[in-house]
Amino acid sequence: MLDLGRTLLQSVERNPGACALVDGGLRLTYAQWLERVGGAVRGLHAIGLKRGDHLLVVLQNRWQMATLHWACQFAGIVVTPLNWRAKPDEIDYCLKDSAAAAIVYEPAVESALAGSVLAREVTRLGLDGAAGAQHALEDFLRPDAAPSPQAKADDLSLMLYTSGTTGRPKGVPRRHRAERAAALAHVAQNLYAYGERTLGVMPLYHTMGVRSLLALALLDGRFVCMPKFDAAQALRLIAAERITHLYLVPTLYHDLLAHPDFPRTDVGSVRKLGFAGAPMHDALLQRLDIAFKPELFVNHYGSSEIYTFSINQAAVQKPGSAGKAGVNARLRVARLDASGPDDLAPPDHEGQIIADLAGDEAFDAYHNRPDANAKALRGGWYFTGDTGYLDRDGDLFVTGRVDDMIISGGENISPVDIESVLSLHPAVDEVAVAGLRDERWGQRVVAFVKPRAGAPAQNLAELLDAHCRQSDLVNFKRPREYVFVREIPKSPVGKILRRMLVAGEYERSG
Repeated sequence: MLDLGRTLLQSVERNPGACALVDGGLRLTYAQWLERVGGAVRGLHAIGLKRGDHLLVVLQNRWQMATLHWACQFAGIVVTPLNWRAKPDEIDYCLKDSAAAAIVYEPAVESALAGSVLAREVTRLGLDGAAGAQHALEDFLRPDAAPSPQAKADDLSLMLYTSGTTGRPKGVPRRHRAERAAALAHVAQNLYAYGERTLGVMPLYHTMGVRSLLALALLDGRFVCMPKFDAAQALRLIAAERITHLYLVPTLYHDLLAHPDFPRTDVGSVRKLGFAGAPMHDALLQRLDIAFKPELFVNHYGSSEIYTFSINQAAVQKPGSAGKAGVNARLRVARLDASGPDDLAPPDHEGQIIADLAGDEAFDAYHNRPDANAKALRGGWYFTGDTGYLDRDGDLFVTGRVDDMIISGGENISPVDIESVLSLHPAVDEVAVAGLRDERWGQRVVAFVKPRAGAPAQNLAELLDAHCRQSDLVNFKRPREYVFVREIPKSPVGKILRRMLVAGEYERSG
């Protein structure tokens, strides 16, 4: 299999004059971008980085971030991206865990870096005059001769850190061959064509952002950078750059539709929609289908560890379903108390979703985490920590996280089904369901609701309860309490942070 450096060379050789990268006023063809990548490779070598070293990158989705990613693929350096909102202790943890030889950052990260003890001990490259830097990143990105690939398909390409919402972040090392296989699968499963154009807004420290970057390079496509999501700017870019497909988390789709500019924005160039990272509730799915009228609407279910678990290319026709295993995957649903990968749950019975580690897109193991490996890697299968079930058609439905399971009166209750029902009520803008401690039931089901503008302030809880009673939601899953909030707490990539709701870390509306 080709390494990723040669993957970029494919597009340069096929179509050197095609527009490859857009960031504000900067527009680079594939040939011009390769020269910038060449400059970065030589700069990284000049400060002593060599094949197999880790480079910690703490940047927003700028063209410099995308260029450094490709430079590392040529040089055999392991790009190790981190959320640019990271705190000093997170930077210290990741520097120590990865043994990174250098760190790249921008002014938005200055204060966090100033508080990092270990950042003082590594080489520091700063963008836009970032304080404390030993080298200006701009000097590393001047055009230079095209680089020669030095990595092999079995070398490490990058190491992503999981969100760490329930503990220390886990490093997920991924090889060139797994990254390329995932990009090829992404192209095939989303029916992308040559010359596609995408909005590069999903962060490049997240598997969705990396996948968009690599997939577009396979297709001589155009990657339009958005350093930080802004719905108004996103709509302007969609219209101006004639974006052909979007691959976003549900939260960002929600924000696009909610923006007052959406009705007057020409989004007709967008023919394919894809989402991942979190479930999409039925109401948002229906609204997007009406607003964009896409030719294809894909629900992608996967993770940093194994990019694709399953694909549903008919997300609207079978809402809530994550479909069937992807082209490089094998899936099972094991019992919640399974002793191993062969202890399976029957159809329509909830269990833990597991995936075959022999798949082409899979990682090998967590970095320096034997505890996490012992928990998640068993019998050649990856135990995802997600709950779900297979219906009688063999389609997968993801119902939540094992850690999010609500146990009320001895019944196992997953939040997703309840959220989907409530999302269909016209007064609900967003909703999240969690279990709060209850002396009698162990936990009680509580719905946290962000009401729509203009929703009735009086008796809204009674209206939502009546809505649930009239739905097909079984009675023991019906929320026993409604809490109305200004915002649903989420991670930077749009995942609901239920632990914050349970801890009372939210602001009530009204």
